Amino acid sequence: MPAASTDATAALREKIPSATPRASTDHPAVNVPAADALAALKFLRDEQSFDLLVDLTAVDWGTEAAPRFSIIWHLFSTTTLAYLRVAADCTDNAAPAMASTVPLWPGAEWHERETFDMFGIQFIGHPDLRRILMWDGYPHHPLRKDFPLAGIEGELADPEIAKETGAKVIAAPMAGGPFVAAPGEMNLTDAEPRAKDESWNEAKEKPV
Repeated sequence: MPAASTDATAALREKIPSATPRASTDHPAVNVPAADALAALKFLRDEQSFDLLVDLTAVDWGTEAAPRFSIIWHLFSTTTLAYLRVAADCTDNAAPAMASTVPLWPGAEWHERETFDMFGIQFIGHPDLRRILMWDGYPHHPLRKDFPLAGIEGELADPEIAKETGAKVIAAPMAGGPFVAAPGEMNLTDAEPRAKDESWNEAKEKPV
């Protein structure tokens, strides 16, 4: 691991004693409490040269886990070329929330919107927190562990699409994946592989 990442982790733990090492097989990683997350990230940006937010996402550990949701930030220093992963747990399973990092990295805006859309996690202080992939009014969060692969039927958001296709309901795009194709089964340049879970499509193909 780059010495710069190791030094930054040590400096962060000295600055914020609540930060603890996080198991990782690739880059140095650290856990911080949600209450200290923004301060930790600001310290890493301003004093440890982690000026680039590479990615921001969430993990759903499952409905029985407590805490259930964690936010993950992947940071990079364009000065030292070091990577660092920072994680913080959302303390409320029923209404998960985390401080927005848009004030630190403006590019976090779309990352946080996607995480809100897919996981239902609120980002406090975000300037425009709304769905970015699913339509407004969609009641589910597709990357939660309790969301079925084949999706959940609901009304189509766009009446024009419904009119053109004759469809009245939709589950999830492409039956939700994951997608599989046995070697030699098809030419992938001519056709897309089928979803592993085709139950929704098969049910709709049966004659009425």
